[in-house]
Amino acid sequence: MLSLDGACDPEPLSRAAADYAVVRRAIAFVSERWRRQPEIDAIAAAAGVSASELHHLFRRWAAITPKAFLQALTLEHARRLLRDSASVLDAAFEVGLSSPGRLHDLFVTHEAMSPGEWKSGGDGLTMSYGFHPSPFGTALVMMTSRGLAGLAFADPGEEGAALSDMKRRWPKANAIEDFARTAPLARRIFDTDLWRAERPLRVVLIGTDFEVRVWETLLEIPMGRATTYSDIAIKIGATKAARAVGAAVGKNPLSFVVPCHRVLGKSGELTGYHWGLTRKRAMLGWEAGRVAT
Repeated sequence: MLSLDGACDPEPLSRAAADYAVVRRAIAFVSERWRRQPEIDAIAAAAGVSASELHHLFRRWAAITPKAFLQALTLEHARRLLRDSASVLDAAFEVGLSSPGRLHDLFVTHEAMSPGEWKSGGDGLTMSYGFHPSPFGTALVMMTSRGLAGLAFADPGEEGAALSDMKRRWPKANAIEDFARTAPLARRIFDTDLWRAERPLRVVLIGTDFEVRVWETLLEIPMGRATTYSDIAIKIGATKAARAVGAAVGKNPLSFVVPCHRVLGKSGELTGYHWGLTRKRAMLGWEAGRVAT
C-alpha cells in the first residue's frame, strides 16, 4: 500500500537535483562528441567543474565513475542490454521479485481506473500536485487518494509547460497544488533507501485499455535491463502493433516509475523520450550504477 509516512531529510534530493544540472551538461557534451571519445578533462570543462569534482559528483549521484557512466550510455552497451534481455519480459513474469534486477528496483503495485473514468477526462477526480527536486531535475508529482497518478520532469523554466502537459491528459480533473502532501511521496519515489518490497509504491494508471496493458508490461522490465517496442507488442498479443505500442509508451504518465526509458529501438538506439533523450540517458546511466553496486 502507498504510505506517505517515513519522511526523511530532503537534502539528498536537493543535492541530487543540483548534481543533475552538471550531469545534464556533461551528457549533452558527450552526446555531440562521443565518436571522439573525449577525455574527462574536456567533459568536466564543458560541465563547468573540475575533473576531480566531476569524478566525485558521479560517484555521489550515480554510484559509478564518469568513465563507467559514459560507457553505459554507448550504443554497444545498449545492444548488450538487449542481447542479455532477450527474454526479459517472460523471465520477469515468471520469477517476479526474485529477479536480481528487482533487488535494486522501485517496487510498485498498481491498479487501473475504469474505462469510464478515463473517458470522462477525470471528471470529478481531484489531483494534488507539487514540484520537487529529483536525481533527474525538477519532478512534477501528481497523486489522487488512490496513489501516484502522474510523474513528469521539467528543465529550468519549463515547469509550467510540464504541468500543462499533464493537465491535458485529464482535462476535467481538479488539480490542486499541495507541496506538503506530495513531498513525502516524492521522497518515497527517489530515495532508494525507501524502496521496500514489503512496502510497494501504489500507483493508479489512467488511460485506454491498450495503453494500460502496455504500461503494465513496462513495469515488468527490471532495472539494468531493456526491451524493444516489438517485444512489448508480442508480449501483449498485438504482434503487428509496434507503432501503437510506441505511441502508448510515449503517453506514459508515470515517467521513471513506469520505466518507459528502458525501451529501446531494435538496434539499441535510444529513440524518442517525452521528457528528453538527455534525461533518458541520465536515467539509464544512473540505473547502471545502482545495479553495479
